[in-house]
Order: sequence, then C-alpha cells, then structure tokens
Amino acid sequence: MQKQNDVLMQYFEWYLADDGSLWKKLADDAKHLQALGINNVWLPPAFKGTGSGDVGYGIYDLFDLGEFDQKGSIRTKYGTKEEYLTAIEELKNHGIRPIADLVLNHKAGGDEKETFKVLKMNPDNRQEAESEPYDIEGWTHFTFPGRKGKYNDFEWRYYHFSGTDYDAKTEEKGVYLILGDNKGWADNQSVDDEKGNFDYLMFCDIDYSHPEVIQNIKDWTRWFIETTGIQGFRLDAIKHIDSRFIERFIESVTEAMGEEFYVFGEYWVADYDATINYLETIDFEFDLFDVSLHMNLYSASQQGAAYDLRQIFDNTLMQHNPWNAVTFVDNHDTQRGQSLESEVEQWFKPHAYGLILLREQGLPCVFYGDYYGVGGENAHSGYQSLLDKLLFIRKHHAYGKQVDYLDHPNCIGWARLGNDEHPDGLAVVLSNGEAGWKEMNMGPANAGKIFVDFLQHHDAEIMINEDGNATFPVNAGEISVWVNKESHLD
Repeated sequence: MQKQNDVLMQYFEWYLADDGSLWKKLADDAKHLQALGINNVWLPPAFKGTGSGDVGYGIYDLFDLGEFDQKGSIRTKYGTKEEYLTAIEELKNHGIRPIADLVLNHKAGGDEKETFKVLKMNPDNRQEAESEPYDIEGWTHFTFPGRKGKYNDFEWRYYHFSGTDYDAKTEEKGVYLILGDNKGWADNQSVDDEKGNFDYLMFCDIDYSHPEVIQNIKDWTRWFIETTGIQGFRLDAIKHIDSRFIERFIESVTEAMGEEFYVFGEYWVADYDATINYLETIDFEFDLFDVSLHMNLYSASQQGAAYDLRQIFDNTLMQHNPWNAVTFVDNHDTQRGQSLESEVEQWFKPHAYGLILLREQGLPCVFYGDYYGVGGENAHSGYQSLLDKLLFIRKHHAYGKQVDYLDHPNCIGWARLGNDEHPDGLAVVLSNGEAGWKEMNMGPANAGKIFVDFLQHHDAEIMINEDGNATFPVNAGEISVWVNKESHLD
C-alpha cells in the first residue's frame, strides 16, 4: 500500500565493490535515510550466488544469506547474514520498510551434473525445435553441500526445471527445453510472448508447474520472512515467470502478512497496453515499475529540445494507473554496460527526478547510483546535493491539489497548492530548450507571498498577486522549483 509522499530507495548499483560492506553501510545510514524522508528501501538480493562478486541475480541457494561456505565464500557481495539482519532491524527502528529483492525465475551454479533428454530450441523462437530429442548433461542437481540440509533438505533435480543453457557433454551453449511428463514452457498467456515464448531467460529455469517446486518456494518464503522480518518484496523478471503462480504466491503472502507488506514487480515492457494487461492478469495484486515512463525520460534526455515535453507522461502507469506505478529514473539494469542500458543523460537528471519526486502520482524510487555515485569504468560521484534538495521539497512542500500546465513542447510546469499542514505548496517549471516561464495560480492562500527557486538555478524573487497568480521563470535547459521564501528553510 502506497501512502502520501512515500519514497523508495534502491540501495545498490551494479558496480559496487566486492568487499562485503553494503549491509554495514546501510545499517549506519538508516538515520540519514529517515531524515531525507525515505521510508522504503529496496535491498539487493541477499542470497548466495555463483560467487562473492555476484550482484545477486545468479541465485544459487535461497537459504544461504551469507552464512555457509559455499561458492568460494561465506559472505555474499554485500556481507554476512548477521549483518543483513542487523541492517533490516536498523531500517525498521527508523520507520523504514525493508524490501527484499526476490529472484525466483532461475537457479545457477549447480553442484552435480545429470543426464536428461532435451530439445534444442531456436533462441529467437523458443516454440521452434532445432533438433530431435537427445541427451545432454546439465548442472541441474543442487545439493548445497556447504549447508548440509540446515533449514531445508530439498535437493533440486533436472525435472524441477523447464530449461537450461549449457550441455556439459559437448560444452555447447544454447536454449534447451527439458523433456518429461508434464514438461514444457509456461503457456503464452502466462509469460511474455517475445521470442515466441519468453519463459526461458537464463541458467536453470524453474518449472512452476511442478508441485515439489511450489511447495519448496512456499516453505522457503515462510522461513525467509520469519528469519529476516522483511516487510516487502521486489519481484525480479516476472515477465518470464508463470503469472498464475505469481498471482497465487503473492496473494497468499499478502493475506498472511497484511496490507502493510508491500510488493512490486519488474515487468520490463515499455508498452502501456502490455503492462496493464499483466496487471489485469494478476488481478492487480501488486504494483509495477513504470518502464514506459523511464523510456520517456530516457528519450527526452537523448533528444533535447526536439522532445515534446507535453508527451512526457503519455502511455505510462503514472498517467493512467498512478496507484500501481513505481516510478524511477534509472536502476542497476539501465546503467551503462548493462543489458537494458538506457541511462538518462546527466543534463536531464534534475528534470527527471523533479518529474517523479514532486508530483502526487506514483511511488518514486531514488537510485543508489544517482545518490551515492557509480563505480566501474563509467564511475561518477552522483547527484546527492540535487537529490537532497528535491527530497527536502517532497517532504515539506509537495502537498495539496496538483494543477498541471503541460502546454508547451519545451517548457512545462505544475503547481501543488499545499494543504492545512503544509500550506505553501510549490511551483515547478522545467525547460528542455530556451529560457521560458509559466504563469500559474497558487491559490488565494498564497497571495502576497514571495517565492524563490529552492534549487537556486534562478535568482528571481516572485510575488504572488492577490488572485494567487504569478509568472515563474526557468533558465534554458534547467528546472526551477519555487517555494515560499519565508518557509523553505524550515
């Protein structure tokens, strides 16, 4: 359940150092995050992956939170189980809801090989077989020798998966459909139909038609929530997972945990119709990232003044289904060098964050890489000063009725008129071309007040007239956020 002025932070980026320090940093950072007005934190996958440097999406053992000597280390990339639990507790102590990243689509790093029959499929059309049935050897037997059955003694076998990507016998890579009774990809109605059928994504693809799999995931979920005290889930790669399973799974979790247990998912399709169809399929059980909005922001940053800002919200969840929209500027997948690379250009970052943080629609997500900076070959120091200001404005001024002035291709604005508790409101104007202005009405309660640009991009002081009207300027290619001069430092 989203509440007024909630803010989510994604507390990791792809190129963090493999030093096991993130959980400790997060625990120390909880007080600061609370002060910023961040009340939800999306943590990276906490489970043992293919190695200590795994970002968390090469899942090996869901029951190993950095406790067992497996895959070359005890800790994960982010630290140990004890440090993870401490970070969660510190977040909760500061009124912040910790949200776990669940990777349920696949498993990686099997312990033993098995021989089984497959069809080799066309990677561009997974409905088309390129072979007759034949035997391969796959790393599909997961025994978790380092854990030795602690917490759960279930072993994964080849028949718990629908496909894999490597034949150890021939050392050949491909997309292999595992054969057997009641085997096959999930129905096209239940997964994305890209590549003919996008059930298969990577590694050993989990078969959610198998009753032993369903039971194991239920057992693990109960253990994980009881062990960690986590208060929400972020669901990874759900367009590749049987939507019927996902709907039933989340319905059972939220029924058990209550409406305060917040769930949102990554359905990476930049098409509003496909997104809303998925929400209907899952009976609106949880929210989704607004991928269409992200792609609009990316396009706007690429095109500069050629982009028509009147269209920035077109065909987005934020526009049509704001109560289901998790809005974001960038994330670990859109970073440079990643599979979904679509990083919003630096000049447009202030605009983009203004568009998600200062409006009433959607749950905005601040990306760790934008706040604290990014490592690796594309390293940068982030935009902490800017985001501190925008978060302050959201926390103290972004209230009340929203009035839009989205009426010019290169200069748009909106006003928030304030409420009884936060009476001043704000006025936002942004340009992707020449300097401009917007005449906006701030309501009679703001008559006579002097407004200044909190971002200090513009040095004017604007008097609101007796009717509540004023003309708010903006410099070329910038964003200005106008608030009451007398209250903006409260």
